[in-house]
Amino acid sequence: MKYRTLGRSGLTVSALGMGAMNLSFGTGKAVDDNTGINVLHAAVDRGITFFDTAQAYGPYINEKLVGKALQPYRDKVVIATKFGFKLEDGVTTGLDSRPENIRAVAEASLKSLKTDYIDLFYQHRVDPCVPIEEVAGTLQDLIKEGKIRHYGLSEAGADTIRRAHAIHPVTAVQNQYSLWTREPENDVLPVCEALGIGFVPWGPLGTGFLTGTIDASTTFDADTDLRASFPRFTPDAIKANMPLVEMLRDVAARKHATPVQIALAWLLAQKPWIVPIPGMDKVAYIDDNLKSVELELSFRDLSDMDTLLSGIQIQGNRLDDGLLSLSE
Repeated sequence: MKYRTLGRSGLTVSALGMGAMNLSFGTGKAVDDNTGINVLHAAVDRGITFFDTAQAYGPYINEKLVGKALQPYRDKVVIATKFGFKLEDGVTTGLDSRPENIRAVAEASLKSLKTDYIDLFYQHRVDPCVPIEEVAGTLQDLIKEGKIRHYGLSEAGADTIRRAHAIHPVTAVQNQYSLWTREPENDVLPVCEALGIGFVPWGPLGTGFLTGTIDASTTFDADTDLRASFPRFTPDAIKANMPLVEMLRDVAARKHATPVQIALAWLLAQKPWIVPIPGMDKVAYIDDNLKSVELELSFRDLSDMDTLLSGIQIQGNRLDDGLLSLSE
């Protein structure tokens, strides 16, 4: 396994992390605990040290699974989780980054994760009702108390990142970024580079689209799969966006790789402080994804891909209107 450091924070993690959400929530039915634990153990066995979960995944169900599975390896792994949602009767009902809620979620997450510290604690979404300076100040206090070691921001814009960083250094920003979601390149990645902040792309495989296993006939269960409401996953949008998958297949064939490996290798080639966290709910997915770490894309490969990408117009918003409104 290769390793990367998230900006200038000193936090070193495997070059590829593991998004644990899919084991419990978001893209289909949850796996049973034994299956989930086996998958997480397989990731550790293969050298992955960076695991991502959140209060909202369940809520807390995914954290409990991650905590149970990783407890024997606690001193060898980095666990990231997130706060920022209001819960009522076990359901997320809106944003809440008030200091008292941040502290309450931190305590609940520590219990769920079976640990006495959180390595990386992200604000899941920017709360317009709470100044980011107040959020960063609370997280700074939690760091001083030893309850968290680093903090980050998710789906944050450049100005928010700067303001938070001025209070206490931000370790990582986690925004959606992939071959079909390149908005971070405009403002967020330059700010991260300037300030020495790591970048953790979520959805690095286009929430499954870049795997090449989805086509216009694919259906998504509205009760268990968030993609059922995403504009990019309507049959028309999928059909319109297939040229991107075809491009990946062509490059993969030339490199004796898979579309998954090309998509992840492309991200890894962008900056040395970028650490993707693909969702992996099967051991086979882990094995496929990890080969991207050793896959070298040359300058010519990357240039050719950029030329091809410039001729592909992605159709459909990346998230539904409700989730987009929570992104800054």
